[in-house]
Amino acid sequence: MAHRSLFLSLRRNSSALPSLLNTARFVSSGAVSSDFEEDTRNSVSVDADDLRSRIFRLRLPKRSATNVLHNWVLQGNPITLSQLRDISKDLRRSHRYKHALEISEWMVSHEEYELSDSDYAVRIDLMTKVFGIDAAERYFDGLPPATKTAETYTALLHSYAGAKLTEKAEELYQRIKDSNLSFDALTYNEMMTLYMSVGQFEKVPSVVEELKQQKVSPDLFTYNLWISSCAATLNIDQVRRILDEMSYASGSNESWIRYLNLANIYVTVGHLDNANSNSVVETDKRITQSQWITYDFLIILYGGLGSKDKLDQIWNSLRMTKQKMISRNYICIISSYLMLGHAKEIGEVIDQWKQSTTTDLDMLAFKKIMAAFTDIGLVEIANRLNMILIEKNLSQENN
Repeated sequence: MAHRSLFLSLRRNSSALPSLLNTARFVSSGAVSSDFEEDTRNSVSVDADDLRSRIFRLRLPKRSATNVLHNWVLQGNPITLSQLRDISKDLRRSHRYKHALEISEWMVSHEEYELSDSDYAVRIDLMTKVFGIDAAERYFDGLPPATKTAETYTALLHSYAGAKLTEKAEELYQRIKDSNLSFDALTYNEMMTLYMSVGQFEKVPSVVEELKQQKVSPDLFTYNLWISSCAATLNIDQVRRILDEMSYASGSNESWIRYLNLANIYVTVGHLDNANSNSVVETDKRITQSQWITYDFLIILYGGLGSKDKLDQIWNSLRMTKQKMISRNYICIISSYLMLGHAKEIGEVIDQWKQSTTTDLDMLAFKKIMAAFTDIGLVEIANRLNMILIEKNLSQENN
């Protein structure tokens, strides 16, 4: 379904937040460049003649990065492990997975390099992208026991989840639970993301309970998935309990507080308990409004993290679908942009809302947003929205 593929795409583009989501070793960045073509970050000078530049000048995937490495060594140049890791990371950001895999193969085949668990995990992800799940599975099965670590298990789980292979993922997840290894929140997030992507929202809370039983600290993405699963089934009381739990979490920081503020506003003014929120979308009978709540919470997550690029990406993706937006969707993105201080984008969303043929511009909703911001002490942000409404000659409508 369209909503599931979009969710998966957004999840796999989350490596811009490695310090929090800890997914950089598995997933590609949100670069918009096409496969095998570097973006502006990775452009190289024609005159540059370092190892990285030579590899990036290959451009076409059929050309060999291995040959470049071999020739570099023949010319008497050293290659350090940190060099290879950095080049591989840049290649993955540019979606040049075949060349990145060749870098990985070079690292594995040269015994002078002491590889880390992350190196093997990255290799599993690259094997999946280049040769498919079966190849990655065979590679994992053939690893020595010492390299079957929490990271490599999670990398294979990520591959299963990305392909929506629920049965295989659940079997591997059971092996993970039966092992004596210590896993972090990322492993549990993978299972939760899988269940969200295939619409099995009811299974998410049990994963959260297992995480807690193992005394693993949930991260912000864990809470986002948990909240999304409850919101998707319109269990709003549980959403409020989760938000309350988050406010006391030991890992709470400025990003969490921003997320909590946004989520509380969303729950307050989002009409989640309105019967219309559970109606079937007219243009696609398979997608309900409750399922689309997932994307609203993704917007809240990235708004809380201060990631405007991700907000833009998600919102633009949603607008390209056949989904008919309702006031809740507009409220969510407007609130997120408000928290980040992006008045221009707020104005654009309001214009989109005004032009929409599927829902009327809801001035009552705007008043609720302003009241909600005021209630949590963010009066200045509430005033900012009011000024935007005045500029657009909307402040007196529906009074």
